[in-house]
Amino acid sequence: MMITPVHRFRDIERKPEYLQPEKCVPPPSRASLGTMWFIRDGCGIACAVVTWMLVFYADFVVLLVMLVPSRDYVYSVINGTLFNTLAFLALASHFRAMLTDPGAVPKGNATKEFIESLQLKPGQVVYKCPKCCSIKPDRAHHCSVCKRCIRKMDHHCPWVNNCVGENNQKYFVLFTMYIALISLHALIMVGFHFLYCFEEDWTKCSSFSPPTTVILLILLCFEALLFLIFTSVMFGTQVHSICTDETGIERLKKQKPTWERISGWEGMKLAFGGAFSLGWFNPFSDLNCESPAPAEAAAAAPASAIMTQEEIEQFLARDVAIQVLHE
Repeated sequence: MMITPVHRFRDIERKPEYLQPEKCVPPPSRASLGTMWFIRDGCGIACAVVTWMLVFYADFVVLLVMLVPSRDYVYSVINGTLFNTLAFLALASHFRAMLTDPGAVPKGNATKEFIESLQLKPGQVVYKCPKCCSIKPDRAHHCSVCKRCIRKMDHHCPWVNNCVGENNQKYFVLFTMYIALISLHALIMVGFHFLYCFEEDWTKCSSFSPPTTVILLILLCFEALLFLIFTSVMFGTQVHSICTDETGIERLKKQKPTWERISGWEGMKLAFGGAFSLGWFNPFSDLNCESPAPAEAAAAAPASAIMTQEEIEQFLARDVAIQVLHE
């Protein structure tokens, strides 16, 4: 057998301290995997807090400026219930997208024992990440903010303080959809409220003074329009990525697909956890479709095709992809 370095398509930092196998600590035990996923990033936490505050501000203006002073009780109840339901689903989706493991590869699994368990076949290529010292599955990318390799990483979103990957893409799509819906709903209500106030006395159409009412409505209109455009674009790009089975990073790098694509409706079912149902729109439902772990995905190979101890040690000391070939 012969070990051949293969050109890498991923940008990495070539720091010697990351390439030493003794730096690779064993991955955490299964008992510790139940801990909550949360990224301690100051910018991401600030963006997440701002997101919740903007939703609460919109709810404040919708309820106390437009609906409560309204004389039409039915109009206020229907629109108040609809807006608050959508706002609750948006915040719940944001919460799940932020606190769900996006598909992080176990840190420090580039050990001799793990590589032996893979039972690599001739011609099979594996990648070692020098930053988190892990074996990268196909389509995994390292996130400098999360400091982990993420399976099917689309991008890191500061607004949810997390990466968007194979395990939380559904919640991110729901978050963008519900934010777009409440933004559109708010814009429609602002339009109707302005028409109502122009026809009636401004002092009777709001509990606040006319100047305060106008300022609050203009700010809400600006916020809703901005987020409607932004989240609609994000929702469209995410659905397109799911339907074409191509992440944002893969599209930017123009990578040729080396995987079997699951496109269209099948891709949507895989991302949302099963056949179409109301559960697709429920941020509290968990995903049922999980990708196999790298150790389970590798089929058993004959003894002559398995890497030797010397070859494994050479792999752990290299920052390259290793291809096992017969001479």
